[in-house]
Amino acid sequence: MSRLAHKIAIVTGAASEPGLGSSIARRFAEEGAVVYCTDMDEAGAAKVAESINSDGGTAIALKHDVADAKDWEKVIAKVTNDHGAPDILVNNAGIAVLHLIEDLTNEGWDKQLRVNLDSVFYGTRGAVAAMREAGKPGSIINISSVGGIVGVPTCTAYSATKGGVRLMSKSVAIECAAQNIRVNTIHPGMIDTNMQAEAKKNPDIFDAVVGAVPMQRLGEPVDIANACLFLASDESRYVTGAELVVDGGMTAH
Repeated sequence: MSRLAHKIAIVTGAASEPGLGSSIARRFAEEGAVVYCTDMDEAGAAKVAESINSDGGTAIALKHDVADAKDWEKVIAKVTNDHGAPDILVNNAGIAVLHLIEDLTNEGWDKQLRVNLDSVFYGTRGAVAAMREAGKPGSIINISSVGGIVGVPTCTAYSATKGGVRLMSKSVAIECAAQNIRVNTIHPGMIDTNMQAEAKKNPDIFDAVVGAVPMQRLGEPVDIANACLFLASDESRYVTGAELVVDGGMTAH
């Protein structure tokens, strides 16, 4: 398969198992991309990259603190020096700080914004600059959430970041459209990843949210990976500023 042949991709949060980042990285590599798997968990990212390489793909692991602007500069520079400006960036890394609002601390709020929103700003800014300097088209895919579209209990901080990602991406998409740099968001619903462990700490709310999914089940990481593949490929060449919801019908109510 070669839907991403000759393309260079960066996928953040790629160490998660089971998780969206590792699934996206593997799916991209299957379609011919050279994939940089970045994560704070350097050993985990290396494990994913080794798995991709052993399966015949091409992947490189990088330690990466997405909440650090300087770290983003290093990652973009490394990729650009190795292969030229990236063709694809997936801002996937994120955390879930889930509390009722009266239990949400200043520290929890700040951490959620740094990891989920500041990081996407840093990454998008760096990728756009590299793509523009190289004079090449590109696809930036920012992972938002259904929590960036509708309200979900305990998601005050999480939804603030994901809603921010959603509208920031639309603004950047308009800025970059003339250069054929596309910026889109994906909005996962309830996906069976290790992040759900945090949501399950509030079992009554978790069960109620899952029970409200029309398809009556959790999605799988590959469902998000396939959506990313479409937006990364030239098949979506006329798609920018869009939001692709992958949620089993959750937000169709």
